[in-house]
Amino acid sequence: MAGNETNGQAESRPAVEMVTVEEPPKPEKLYRIASRMLDIPRMERVYKLQRAVAGLKAPLAAPLYHMTDLTFSKFGRKVRARLYTPEREDGGCLILFFHGGGWVTESVDSYHGVCARLADGLGAKVLSVEYGLAPEHRFPLGLEDCFAAAAELFADAWSYGYDPRDIVLCGDSAGGNLAAAVSLMGRDREMFSVRRQVLLYPATYNDHSPETSPFPSIRENGEGYILTAKRLCEYWELYLSPDDWYDPYAAPLLERDLSRQPDTLIITAELDPLRDEGEAYGKRLSEAGNCAEVCRMEGALHGFISRTGSPEFAKACGLIRAFLRREREEG
Repeated sequence: MAGNETNGQAESRPAVEMVTVEEPPKPEKLYRIASRMLDIPRMERVYKLQRAVAGLKAPLAAPLYHMTDLTFSKFGRKVRARLYTPEREDGGCLILFFHGGGWVTESVDSYHGVCARLADGLGAKVLSVEYGLAPEHRFPLGLEDCFAAAAELFADAWSYGYDPRDIVLCGDSAGGNLAAAVSLMGRDREMFSVRRQVLLYPATYNDHSPETSPFPSIRENGEGYILTAKRLCEYWELYLSPDDWYDPYAAPLLERDLSRQPDTLIITAELDPLRDEGEAYGKRLSEAGNCAEVCRMEGALHGFISRTGSPEFAKACGLIRAFLRREREEG
């Protein structure tokens, strides 16, 4: 596992101190206090407006040869997805992508530009999954949508022209959380085995309150950098019922057994409250015997993958391409 980006690639040695999280604190009450500290509307009052604003990013039209809408039907669920095919394919893999948005906002439509540019930037097909959003679809409903799509794709990979080993899980923020959870579920339910995953500034822990979080980045970056600790607390409350607070599928860093997990690339952002928990997850994966690399994007903010014209987006694509190419050559 590595720390800072070096020459466009991630080093293989750990550079980030792991925070021990064996006995998580009881943060529920402090979460509610933290979510009321700032004089901005609570997420429970504005999430529908945010969804409407995000919908404005959806494409009015798109070249049909670049994208195809389809539906997965598995375990009694119907899950919409969109397949992006780049003009030139050279990645040798199919990327199953779960979008961010705090489990509450965003969609396949609002992430259209991100996934189209990822497909072109990586030279690989990207399959973007539409999962149910909280609070209408609280945990684990959205996660089960993602798992159903993954299970059908892994079972039917050959019909898409791929070996199941060529399927790569990927997601950003809440989507990174979902990708990590889908991998754990695939192992635990013995449905499929993931070979590679890419987690972009993932949420992996269950405490984002500045008063109780074991991670300094929650306090250092919890205000003034787009995503706030207050918003994280509110997203978490909308996503989870109290009984699910400590479920490892909701907070993968709480999983005690992280063995038999994919080769993993984690890219974090320096000025992101989620930075440290993402890096801690990479270290835990490595300690459990997995191959895990962590690269911190210096000067970057949370959500940089959505800014597709930014230098950070280009650097992230370079890191992901190098990771996928290296894994393919070694495999």
